[in-house]
This record gives sequence, structure tokens and C-alpha cells, in this order.
Amino acid sequence: MEMNNESVACEFILLGFTSSWELEIFFFGIFFLAYESIIMGNILIVVMVIFDSYLYSTPMYFLLANLSCIDMTISTVTVPKMIIDFFRERKTISFWGCMAQMFLLHLLGGSEMTLLIVMAVDRYVAICKPLHYTSIMNHQILVGSVLLSWVVGLVHTISQMVFIVNLPFCGPNVIDNVFCDIPLVIRLACTDTYVTDLLIVAFSGLLSLICFILLLISYTVILVTVPHHSSQGLSKALSTLSAHITVVTLFFGPIIFIYAWPFSNFSVNKFLSVFYSVITPLLNPIIYTLRNQEMKEAMIRLRSRHVSSMQNF
Repeated sequence: MEMNNESVACEFILLGFTSSWELEIFFFGIFFLAYESIIMGNILIVVMVIFDSYLYSTPMYFLLANLSCIDMTISTVTVPKMIIDFFRERKTISFWGCMAQMFLLHLLGGSEMTLLIVMAVDRYVAICKPLHYTSIMNHQILVGSVLLSWVVGLVHTISQMVFIVNLPFCGPNVIDNVFCDIPLVIRLACTDTYVTDLLIVAFSGLLSLICFILLLISYTVILVTVPHHSSQGLSKALSTLSAHITVVTLFFGPIIFIYAWPFSNFSVNKFLSVFYSVITPLLNPIIYTLRNQEMKEAMIRLRSRHVSSMQNF
């Protein structure tokens, strides 16, 4: 792909949250602690799934471990640079660094979107067809589903980036955000971007909205179906699905607002961008561990095994 160097901005300037040095230090502390918690919390989930035989053999936790890997990577794409920029007066990112950031964010976002749908299917089979759960959600299906989620994410990001990298950026280069995001970068192009805006709405906004609605419908079907199978199954289904519904809402809510309404207020978009790149990956481990009895029992088993091995040593 040939591009005229004179028509391409060499770098973009990120405005960040504030110009106040005191607030910059405050935000540094908050986001540094948040990023540490994201990494530690999601690694804990992955480690428990790998080393606990029960969790490792349960399809839901195999999918949860993959979700944790995606969450960690999404935060790593944005948060470390965000933390470093708190100490920089001039917050810049190179043109191709900006493109790479957007490419990875939509690759991971599309993958997580698909993975959440697979997790909804997993919950439907587990709750509504428990006798056939292990045969339907077998290892081949799980691995194929994870690979499919990455393929969907790749197609999703390429379908958008192919239009953006060809836009001429020859004028303004200031992005009112803490990292590069497609709706804001498009505004800087030295050409009419109306058609590109519509494509972004179609590829990201409407797709996210449709997936979110389908997920809510699937959870509703499960809750309606469960009482017909077991009079005691409804409370267990509610307990299991509440965590999934919370995660789905936290993930899709900001994305739908940002990409389905790309002409909305930029300051709100800045907050929502941070929400799905920091808050959601931070809350997911909390939701899936503190509200999940099986995860709590796995942590106890892992701790007991570690203590026992240390005593034998």
C-alpha cells in the first residue's frame, strides 16, 4: 500500500484527561493500581483454570480463562502508555503506533464480543441440557469456538482499518482522548468522512447493538425455559447468569454508545473509552471470583495444595 508521506501526519497529540499536574499525579496512582489489579486478577483466573483439574475440565472456565487473556491484552494495549503519558507534558503517539493501537483494540474487542456469545451458548446448554453438556461442549468445540472468536475479531478490525489507513491526515493532529480511537481519528482526516462514519456505525455500532440484544434474548430464553425443567433450577440459573449479564452489560454498554452514536459528546466518549479498557477488565475477575462459589473453592484447593507442598519441602 503506497502512501504519500506529505499527506500523512507523522504523529498525533493526545490531550489526555487534564492539564493539571496535581490531577495527573492522582490519575497516575489510580490507573497504576488499576492496571496492577487487572493483570493480577486475570492471571489468577488463568492460573486457577490451568492448575485446578475441575476447572480445567469445565467448558465454562476454559472460556473464562480465554476471556481473561483478552481483557489483560486490551488493557495492555492502552493503559501502560496512558500511565507513562501522565508524566509527559506533550503526549504524542506515532501515526503507525496509533493505527496499531486501533487495530489491536478492535481485534480484541471483536474477539471478546464473539467469545461472550459462545459463553452464552455454553450457559444455555449447561442449564437447559445438563445431561448432554459435556458431549455438546467438548474440547474440539471449545477450541474451535476460541479460534473462531479470533477470526471474527480479525475480520472485524480489517474491515474498518482498511478504510482508515487510506485516509489523508494532513492537517489537525490533536486527539481529545487518552488513546487512539476510530471515531476521533476519522475527524482528523483531510477529506469528507461521512461514508466512513456510516461504515464505522455499521461495522461496530450496529454489530455491537445486535450482539447485545441477541445475548439478552438468549438469557431471557434460558430464564423462561428453566422453570419447565426444574422448580429449583431458576434460582441457580439466576445466580449463574447474573454474573454473565453484568459482564455483557459492562462490555457492550460503552461500545454501543461510542460506535452507534459516533457524533456524541467527546468528553463522554473519553470516559467510556477508559471504562471498557480499564474498568471492565478490572471488574471481570471480581465478578467471576467473588460471586462464584466454584472459583472460591478452587482458590482454597490451590492454596491448600501450595501450603502442603511447602510443608513437604
